[in-house]
Order: sequence, then structure tokens, then C-alpha cells
Amino acid sequence: MTYRAAVPATAASAAASCVRIVGIDPGSQRTGVGIIDVDAAGRSRHVFHTAINLLGADDFAGRLKCLFDVLGAILVEHAPQEAAIERVFLARNPDAALKLGQARGAAICALAQHGLAISEYAAREVKQAVVGTGAGAKQQVQHMVGLLLDVPGKLQADAADALAIALAHAHVRASVARLGLPRAAWRRRR
Repeated sequence: MTYRAAVPATAASAAASCVRIVGIDPGSQRTGVGIIDVDAAGRSRHVFHTAINLLGADDFAGRLKCLFDVLGAILVEHAPQEAAIERVFLARNPDAALKLGQARGAAICALAQHGLAISEYAAREVKQAVVGTGAGAKQQVQHMVGLLLDVPGKLQADAADALAIALAHAHVRASVARLGLPRAAWRRRR
């Protein structure tokens, strides 16, 4: 399995004042990966994106291995410091939900193997952060991610979602820094 880097980058190329964030949109057929750098002022810069195609594997276990291996290679090449992944949603099809959960688990294991702390975000949170509404359409997410990160051309949907997850994490970490409160404390108490 191969992938193309949009912008060649290494950990050494990231400025010391930047944090590198990887966003993961897990899937059992394609998993989106997006990497951004965020500077101290909160400006985000596109580093890399791809959709890992898992359909070339012989069986489902092969897909999970492919995801683990390819994501691991991307993490070695780009050396992110923080990770964000989409939280599992309830699906109508139990088999599809189980496969999605297993793919998500393979991605989490790859992130953990590289020593990354992992933050989880619901799809509505990601859309809210990027589009301004939790009910935004996929096309809106693709368009806004392209605008926010100055990525030319149309982004593949899974890669755009992964970049959106990284952007949502960047917004949340900036809010945590400003407020001085952990994200768990944001929930309204009744």
C-alpha cells in the first residue's frame, strides 16, 4: 500500500512553536488521515492528507493490518505530537458498526504505539468547529477545510473529514488553553 505526501515534512521541519496534529477518520474500507501544524497564534497549516484504501486486502484481518501498518508509516514520517479521532456513532447495521469499531481500534493501536495521546470527537463537534453547525453536509466540510487550510482542488471526503478532525482538535486545545479548564469541565451541570 502506498500513499502520497501533499507536502514533504518531517518533525525537524515543524517550527518549535508549532504543534503537529494528526486527525483520523476511521473506516473499514477507507480511513482518512490528515495532518496539520498549528502555531502559537492558532493559525493552522496543511501538512499532509490521504485516504488509506483498505479494499486491496484479501480479507478483513488484512484490512486491519494494512491500516495499522500504513498509518504507522505515516506517523513515523510526519511525527505528529497529538492525535484526534472521530468517536464511533451508532449505526443501523450492527455488522457495519462492528467493522467500523475494529478499524477504529486498529487506528488507535497505531497511534498509541507511537506514544500519542488521543482525543475523541463526535462528528457533530467536528462539523460545528469547521462549518459552524453540527448538521453541516459533507460537501460543506470539504469546502471549509479547503478554505481554512488553503488546499487547492477538491479534497477526497475521508481525507477532508480527517483534516476537519485535526482542525476541531486545534480549536478545542486553544479553548482549553484560554479557559484553563479541561474539556470535561465544559459540560453544563444540571
